[in-house]
Amino acid sequence: MTNALIYLIVMIAVAAVVFLLAALVFGRGEELAPLPPGASPTRLPSEDITAADVRGLKFQQVFRGYKMSEVDWALQRLSAEVETLRARVEELESSEHHRA
Repeated sequence: MTNALIYLIVMIAVAAVVFLLAALVFGRGEELAPLPPGASPTRLPSEDITAADVRGLKFQQVFRGYKMSEVDWALQRLSAEVETLRARVEELESSEHHRA
């Protein structure tokens, strides 16, 4: 009976150490200021979204979270695309005004 109890205590201690090491190594990424319940840092204008709006986009972190580097990469790609498209639209609109 004492062997089983010692085995159980050792297993709990090993599990606790593994959990603490994993929490220290992987963590949750950079720390963000806490938000009030139900609030979201995700903000975008209702129209005329600019590349700067996309670059400034932030997502709330939850327990299972997301891989921040991948989301940041996607946002950078999207903001570059928005800039390119807006420049092209302005170019086409200005050439259209010159013809009229």
